[in-house]
Amino acid sequence: MNDLGFPLLTALIVVPVLGALAVALVPRSNAALVRGVGVATTLVVAALSVWLLVVFDGNDAGFQLGEKYTWIADFGIAWNLGVDGISLFLVVLTGLLYPIAVIGVRPHHDPKPYLAWLLLLEAGCIGVFLSLDLFLFFVMFEIVLVPMYFLIGGWGYGDRVYAALKFFLFTMAGSAFMLVGIVALAFLHQQATGELTFDLVTIAEAQGSIAQTTARWLFLGFAVAFAVKVPLFPLHTWLPDAHTQAPTAGSVILAGVMLKLGTYGFLRFGLYLFPEAAAYFAPFLVTLGVIGIIYGAVVAAMQRDLKRLVAYSSVAHLGFIVLGTFAFTTQGLQGGVIQMVNHGISTGALFLLVGMIYERRHTREIAELKGLQKAAPVLAGVFTVVMLSSIGLPGLNGFVGEFLILLGSFPTRRWWAVVATVGVILAAVYLLWAYQRVFHGAPDEANAGTPDMDRRERLIMAPLLAAIVFLGVYPKPVLERIEPAVDRLIAHVEASSDFSQPEVAATEGER
Repeated sequence: MNDLGFPLLTALIVVPVLGALAVALVPRSNAALVRGVGVATTLVVAALSVWLLVVFDGNDAGFQLGEKYTWIADFGIAWNLGVDGISLFLVVLTGLLYPIAVIGVRPHHDPKPYLAWLLLLEAGCIGVFLSLDLFLFFVMFEIVLVPMYFLIGGWGYGDRVYAALKFFLFTMAGSAFMLVGIVALAFLHQQATGELTFDLVTIAEAQGSIAQTTARWLFLGFAVAFAVKVPLFPLHTWLPDAHTQAPTAGSVILAGVMLKLGTYGFLRFGLYLFPEAAAYFAPFLVTLGVIGIIYGAVVAAMQRDLKRLVAYSSVAHLGFIVLGTFAFTTQGLQGGVIQMVNHGISTGALFLLVGMIYERRHTREIAELKGLQKAAPVLAGVFTVVMLSSIGLPGLNGFVGEFLILLGSFPTRRWWAVVATVGVILAAVYLLWAYQRVFHGAPDEANAGTPDMDRRERLIMAPLLAAIVFLGVYPKPVLERIEPAVDRLIAHVEASSDFSQPEVAATEGER
């Protein structure tokens, strides 16, 4: 339980909500104060997330800093929060990415509701990562849809209304399956134990109280919601439209944080609540993940819009995370968790850079961008580093996650890992080709006068570049804090399911 004497986890959720309310109360005419309140709120949340990182005990595999307050007593629903090595860095990522997105990107109109929606979105994302009550988790999981819908629809580009509606309908439909699963799980647990509760740990540790076949159906209900949110092939079609039409800050948060709600959901709820079902459906989910890796890479290479290319790259990168998650090895799960963080940093940075290019040239069409390296050398250099981290170049953060995922999945998902390796090569193809077309060559008259990055933009990108290099060169502090929670989860899966893969047996025989 929490021994800080301060409700740190609650504060991480409540402060953005209070910030959104404060922004809403500021007169619309005072745009400077509106922006000041929004920026200050994100900085306070960032400071709280750093405090969480400092006080977190890296040797403790369980949930830490727990806070539990009765909410709806008759149904066993509580404001129940906790953090472990799996959720820690996702909270920190959210806390640090938000001020970068808010300071780095100014809305073209109406900053007051724009900032209020962004802050409410931050509260929902952090709430998902900290919730240990199934009902609370569902509330947070759904809250994020509303602000993102309005951000895309109100501050996006061309087909923003269509993209916002498509995003909302896809994710809402997926979540409906999970809601049914949550309610059924709670009442089935009550029938078996006599206790009605939505407490994640209580239900997860009572393995055997629900029939195997029932647990598999319930897992599928959760899996549909998470697969849409990731998104997994073939449920990914909302993502390119949402990314392309969203405002730059919306794309940064969508890629950097919101897509992780799905991959985190598989880890925290899919594997923990239904270990046997997760092992049973693992080959199917890994297959979808690997298809996404190849499909996302191939389609990305065909894109004419630079932002849409980056959007499809997310489908490929998140396929790697799914592969690592369902490998059920320490290296695979560690790689999956750190790759969530790495993808948030690298792809968030790519969307910021694409936004900067659009602000200068008012187009994202690759065919209309040429020779920008000569006109904007600093922008080209920063884009190079971020692009190489997304490819997975050794020495940068993307390599660490992909290497651990492939290393961890090879013993248990050998042929899937072999096919996924092709995705690494394809990533180099589409990103390097896009870079060559946008930055190399002699600029035409329209591109020759493109301004380079100014001081503010360089300062915005500096922490992202530092994180890319640090996590690529010295990921040990992050991996050490992730490992105990990952080992605990794997032990839970192995103890609750007949996890015996043919590949593992063959490997042990070779040894």
